[in-house]
Amino acid sequence: MDALNYYQIAQDWISSWNNLDIDGIMNHYANDIVFYSPTVIQRWNIAEGKLEGKDKLREHFLKGFEIATGLHFELLHVLTGVDGMTIIYKRETGKVVADVVQLNEMGQAIIVKAYYSR
Repeated sequence: MDALNYYQIAQDWISSWNNLDIDGIMNHYANDIVFYSPTVIQRWNIAEGKLEGKDKLREHFLKGFEIATGLHFELLHVLTGVDGMTIIYKRETGKVVADVVQLNEMGQAIIVKAYYSR
């Protein structure tokens, strides 16, 4: 993949979030996704902040739809690496988030680690 493809993936992901398109969002994740985020700790009281599998991640995101008021992501940067990218975006809350994403050969996320500004 080249930098342009990474940017297009990130743009599509942001657009899906902004449209509350759960199927569009989930298309970006492999079935065996491993997802780490402080939101997992907050929503599910899972101390390590880790979810495994697309079904659990879908449930996590749907719960986020219920909680977030005026959900909106603004893409700030896409940093590219050897096997993935980091998507830096600003949420409707004003927090800046960096999602470090490892991708499979089909361009789907297999490991995601989310980092939030305070």
